Amino acid sequence: MVRPRLEERIAAQRMQREALSRRRVRRTVTRRDGVGAEVDGRWLVDFCGNDYLGLAQHFVVVDALQDAAARHGSGGIASHLVSGHHAVHAALERELADWLQVPAALLFGSGFMANVAVLQSLLGDDDVCVQDRLNHASLVDAARLAGCRLRRYPHGDVEGAIRQLRALPESAAVLATDGVFSMDGDIAPLRELALLARAQHALLYVDDAHGAGVLGPEGRGSVAAAGLDVAQVPLRLVTLGKALGSHGAAVCGSADLVQHLAETARPYIYTTAMPPAQAAAALAAVQLARREQWRRDKLQESIAHFRAGARQRGLPLLPSETPIQPLLCGDDRAALAMSRALEERGFWVAAIRPPTVPEGRARLRITLGAGHERMQIDALLQALEDAAEQAGLRGAAATA
Repeated sequence: MVRPRLEERIAAQRMQREALSRRRVRRTVTRRDGVGAEVDGRWLVDFCGNDYLGLAQHFVVVDALQDAAARHGSGGIASHLVSGHHAVHAALERELADWLQVPAALLFGSGFMANVAVLQSLLGDDDVCVQDRLNHASLVDAARLAGCRLRRYPHGDVEGAIRQLRALPESAAVLATDGVFSMDGDIAPLRELALLARAQHALLYVDDAHGAGVLGPEGRGSVAAAGLDVAQVPLRLVTLGKALGSHGAAVCGSADLVQHLAETARPYIYTTAMPPAQAAAALAAVQLARREQWRRDKLQESIAHFRAGARQRGLPLLPSETPIQPLLCGDDRAALAMSRALEERGFWVAAIRPPTVPEGRARLRITLGAGHERMQIDALLQALEDAAEQAGLRGAAATA
């Protein structure tokens, strides 16, 4: 028996990705200016990032970062439970808890780490995690790493979630869902899921990475937009690197659950704390997001304008009222061709292909932000119409 060589396996997998047009290539940004980015020596209008409120380069956020770095240095020094928990971290956690109207918040280096922390700390071998089939990969991986039974229901199908929970009545259960789905842009049926979780004695956990800052009163996210509080949603995740334009994440909710995470979550215990300067930048961003409602108002106006223009042009958008506006291409090569055609016109729009999305559901993931101007959106719509015409996609699917 000959042991398989990993190098040969890797080469075969690379060739397969090449044949399927699924190679992933990093693009290097040299400079940014608002929604503009210099990529490989060319300026493009960025319609694929997640800086929904335009805070990543805001002078108040940048000043907070620079000032804190000058006073506290560039590193987190140690884990939070050793000597790395700084007063700025504590201030950011208090601000997040106050903003979201929950008792407590706990910082993590990323949303991926936070999701792993939650499910590993709460669930074990005899437990179950029931998830929407289109949840972010971090939730799926977190359940697998927890060692619990992972059960998935069809996207947005509350009845499917009920069946999965009822099938394992003897197991402790977490019902986990994205608040806003990162590739489709639609919103989970949170009120119905909250009722289901209560009836089935399951804990509802919402990953609100793409809802926080954008939806609900004061931008408190999809949970607040659904009229739910910590009693119905004991834990939720907010990321600091999307609408808040910074880096990292926080799990927010019940004081007892958050304290349990702080004492038991491996991704929290065994990693260096976020640099205080980064926490200071995030704190400034949260404060801006809370008080500057005009950013959300402008964003919603841009979303409505973009969708109306797409509808008039027969562009096959998926239903979404969030900044994530997916244009379904179906074929991987068509998505890549459209992305390249848009770049030739000066627009950066990413082609998203399997395994990030299901087979046959390749798309352009168009994202809008408060920094985009009406004329830029109109120019993008014209470029999309021309590219879709070349790809034979116009009128291929109804827009909602």
